[in-house]
Amino acid sequence: MINTVDKTIVNKTIVNKTPLRRLFFALALPNAVQQNIVQWRTDHFPPEAGHLIAAANLHLTLAFLGEVSSAKAQVLQQQAGRISQSGFNVTLDDIGHWPGSGVIWLGCKNPPRGLLQLAQLLRSQAARRGCYQTSLPFHPHVTLLRGAMRPVALPAKTNNQHFRAEHFSLYESVFARGRTRYNIIQSWPLAGSERTSDAI
Repeated sequence: MINTVDKTIVNKTIVNKTPLRRLFFALALPNAVQQNIVQWRTDHFPPEAGHLIAAANLHLTLAFLGEVSSAKAQVLQQQAGRISQSGFNVTLDDIGHWPGSGVIWLGCKNPPRGLLQLAQLLRSQAARRGCYQTSLPFHPHVTLLRGAMRPVALPAKTNNQHFRAEHFSLYESVFARGRTRYNIIQSWPLAGSERTSDAI
C-alpha cells in the first residue's frame, strides 16, 4: 500500500513538472549590420582570440530572464506588449574585453535614453516576476567573442555600426547538436513597426 502511494506521488511530480526555457529580451540587429560586424571582427581578431559568435546570433540583450516556465513567459510577454515607447538610433562605437567572463564586445559610448529606458522597464518587470537581475548597471553591448580568457589586443577604433531600433524581441536560447541558436518567440513594435510572432 505504501509503495502504491509513493508511486502515485512520483508520477504526479513528473506530470506536473513543466519544461523550462532559457529566455531573454533583446534588440535584433539588421542583417547588414550583422554581416558588417562579422567582417570587421575577421579583419581585427585572430581565430585563437576566442569563440566566434555566429552572425545570426548577434544581438543586444535588454534583460536576461534565465530558466522560465511557459506560464511565467506568457505573463512576461503580456507585460512586454503593454510597453509603449518610440524607437531610437543605436551606434556601436565602443569596444571592450571582460577577461573574467571571457567576453569581447561592441557597445555604445553614449547609449540613447530610449535604450536605457526600455531595458530598465523590462528588467524591472522581470525582477517582479522572480527573474533574477544582476545589481550591476546595464551595459548595452553586442557580444563578439566568448571564451577570450587571455589578454587580447583590441582595435583602437570600431567601424561605428548604426541601426534604428524599431522593435524588441523575446528570444529563446536553444542548445542542440553542439551549437547554440537564438530563436525569436515574439516581437513588439517601437515607433509604429508591425508586430510579429513566431511559433516554436
